[in-house]
Amino acid sequence: MNTPTREKFSSQAAPEVLAALRRIAEAEGRQFQAVLDEALRDYIDRHQNERPRRHAMAAFASSVQEFDSLYRELAK
Repeated sequence: MNTPTREKFSSQAAPEVLAALRRIAEAEGRQFQAVLDEALRDYIDRHQNERPRRHAMAAFASSVQEFDSLYRELAK
């Protein structure tokens, strides 16, 4: 079995974030390191693959500006 290369690093996180990751790891019977790695990969994927394109955001902003009163009525 080929073990992936790992690189050590040092950082800090809010205690509640680390506690939540530890609870998830324990509940799933996984190592903390594996859960942390998965969380980092998910974060990277979300930021690399799910950014709205500029023209889509510009069209959205234009729509909100044009139909703001309608959207407010529909939200009631």
